[in-house]
Amino acid sequence: MTDTVRPDPRSLRALAHPLRLQLLGALRLDGPATASALARRFDETSGATSYHLRQLARHGFVAEDPGRGTARERWWRAVHQSTALDVSRTLGEPDTAEALDYILREQLAIETRAVRAWWAGRGEWPAEWLDASDSSDWSMRLTLDELAALGRDVHDVVGRLAEAARDRPRDPQTPVVRVFFRALPERTPDP
Repeated sequence: MTDTVRPDPRSLRALAHPLRLQLLGALRLDGPATASALARRFDETSGATSYHLRQLARHGFVAEDPGRGTARERWWRAVHQSTALDVSRTLGEPDTAEALDYILREQLAIETRAVRAWWAGRGEWPAEWLDASDSSDWSMRLTLDELAALGRDVHDVVGRLAEAARDRPRDPQTPVVRVFFRALPERTPDP
């Protein structure tokens, strides 16, 4: 599995569907699954999940897992660990802008649900896990080059950790850690 996919406008439009985003998220978070198992999880028909998995595969987000299944039972896996959106590359046409808007809104909703779930369950975690967790924000004046370097550096660090985690055997005692990153310039009033 490679670390990050940067969808082109056509792939971005294909991804902008609620079930496809759920399927891709589940495969990234929980590992390979069949269309039937995903259908049960999301209360869908296996025909619908199978169709949307094939669409995700057509655009390079998921692939069949050749080491599992039979001729009648296809297992699917995520191809990438994360999606990075190149906003300037995808705003060229109205359909793409609409898809980008949908995906950004869904990402924010997913992030909000994850933070709320963590907060609601914080009493279940030992103090050292709570102390190691982080929820921070900064505001600073950065040049264009500094902003680009910040993104590259964060992606490099997360990529190294994700690669190390991927090479380690799954341990039920090691939780999944969700990492969300946004670095967005904003207009500030003139002083």
